[in-house]
Amino acid sequence: MYTPGEIAENYIQIGKKKAVMNTDKMFLLAVMAGIYIAVAGCGASTAAGTIGGSAGKLIGASVFPAGLTLVLLAGSELFTGNCLLIIPVLEREISVGAMLRNWGIVYLGNFVGSILVAWMVVNSHQLSLFDGQLAVAAVNTAIAKVSMPFADALIRGILCNLLVCLAVWVSFAAKDVTGKIIGLFYPILVFVVCGFEHSVANMFYCPVALFALGLPEYAKLITIDVSGLTWGSFVLKNLVPVTLGNIFGGAVLVGVVYWRIYLRKEHPSLF
Repeated sequence: MYTPGEIAENYIQIGKKKAVMNTDKMFLLAVMAGIYIAVAGCGASTAAGTIGGSAGKLIGASVFPAGLTLVLLAGSELFTGNCLLIIPVLEREISVGAMLRNWGIVYLGNFVGSILVAWMVVNSHQLSLFDGQLAVAAVNTAIAKVSMPFADALIRGILCNLLVCLAVWVSFAAKDVTGKIIGLFYPILVFVVCGFEHSVANMFYCPVALFALGLPEYAKLITIDVSGLTWGSFVLKNLVPVTLGNIFGGAVLVGVVYWRIYLRKEHPSLF
């Protein structure tokens, strides 16, 4: 097992490789990460629907860690985890520009992968499970996400990526597959069961509801007002504040803090 200090040192090399990756490769790996997170979101929603209520939410939260498991072990690029690139930036091993390039390409790739799965889920009629109640649950979830106050979405985004980046960090402590899966499992379960907000997961949860509303067989099942759920409200009222929160939670509360604890001695002139 690697110590926290060794994880910090090891991540410098990981970050340097991410920063210099070919654009095409980076984008495709990001698309795959978006697919993995979206499939995990679909699985979590379906699992939750088997029981419903608070017990169903716990079961769904236990399924969702499959997404990060695939991201880390199958190989892909996830925006929220890459917020840790602030570490090699502070170590002066990569530039701010290289970090922002990675974030931009990966974020776009994650969106493409997530929305692709959302489209396939709807058009394969997977949401017809449980007599269409899975479609109803998807719309209810999306409505709740776009109805949150900006500050709520921002803070939930902070808390979410604090846990996601800690999950990545802890998985890097393990030297075997089993240890990595166990290490990432509980932080991810906690963020899901608490209802914190993950930008990439929301790239699936909101579009899947928007696509579902476009099909008459699903739209007729919805009895609540959906006028507030639009592509614009998804981006402005959810994705923007959640993304900003994710950046702060991952880059600052994990990346900067652990750099400050374990690596700052190399550059005492910095804070």
